[in-house]
Amino acid sequence: MIGNGKGGAVYFDLFCGTGRSRIRNGNEWIDGGAVAAWKTSKEGDAPFTDIYISDLDEEKLNVCAERLRKLGAPVHPIHASAVDAVNKMVSAVSGYGLHFAFVDPYSLEALDFRIISTLSTLKRIDLLIHFSAMDLQRNLAVNLTAADSAFDAIAPGWRENVNTTASKEEIRRRFVEFWRAKVTSLGVWPSIDQKLITGEKNQPLYWLLLAARHGLAHKFWTTASNPEGQGALF
Repeated sequence: MIGNGKGGAVYFDLFCGTGRSRIRNGNEWIDGGAVAAWKTSKEGDAPFTDIYISDLDEEKLNVCAERLRKLGAPVHPIHASAVDAVNKMVSAVSGYGLHFAFVDPYSLEALDFRIISTLSTLKRIDLLIHFSAMDLQRNLAVNLTAADSAFDAIAPGWRENVNTTASKEEIRRRFVEFWRAKVTSLGVWPSIDQKLITGEKNQPLYWLLLAARHGLAHKFWTTASNPEGQGALF
């Protein structure tokens, strides 16, 4: 599938940033998603045949692209919003290869459902999704009452399907369930196993979860994401 004359293996990063991040309250720097993915694929003797990256900040995009070029990566930078960039990315690939997308938005609001919907049109696609637990908790009241709610972009139709008179915890649970159902309807069902990332004071920051068509991807993710036997979102 990834050899010469075949479909290849493609990596998508819709919010690539500079390709490097600094650990808060420290001097340690770590690779960003696209750079880490390229290095890992090389170390495993199965390098990605194409890497598509995008960011709304053109300067950060260019820095990330240059980092990848110096590492010998076949990088294709796209300066656009994630919604526009994902359409260009999907249109550029053959559709016959293996595809992996890292959907790591800066906020829950940026997790536009159209991104996932467009990626789901690819036959072989796995998505690693960053779902902000902090935003969901902190901005719940605002999103429930705003005429132009971030929830409308994340999970269109939520207003007709989520009971907003329940407790805050119940509303959050039902909203996530509705979002998961919408993702499942695209044929890339989200895993029930997720990795909770917490802050310095053990506060929940975000969940990483996999959405994929093939059961083997979920099997790998279950092992990788939950070594401590963590529970569900709620």
